[in-house]
Amino acid sequence: MPGSSPPSLSGSSGPSPGASEVPLASEIALAVGDAVRLVGVPPYLKTADPMPMLRPSDLVESDEIGQVAEIRALGQFAVRFRRGAFLISRADLSPVEAPG
Repeated sequence: MPGSSPPSLSGSSGPSPGASEVPLASEIALAVGDAVRLVGVPPYLKTADPMPMLRPSDLVESDEIGQVAEIRALGQFAVRFRRGAFLISRADLSPVEAPG
């Protein structure tokens, strides 16, 4: 009808009042040099070498902290741990808060 305003959709005006403002760990961007914690150990590890190799997952402990060395395609990060550098999926990493 002329002169009538379109009906408004509920919830389309923005986030709901009870929505959390804290971003999820998977939404936080990682940069080279960031400290990250290994959340879950994958069934195997792929080395971050030019000719990657599959290695046993016991080379890196659960909750071990490493440093992002390189950002790769498809959500993969080359992370340097105590026993080598491995390609780890973003889903298996959590950023570590800087002390202080």
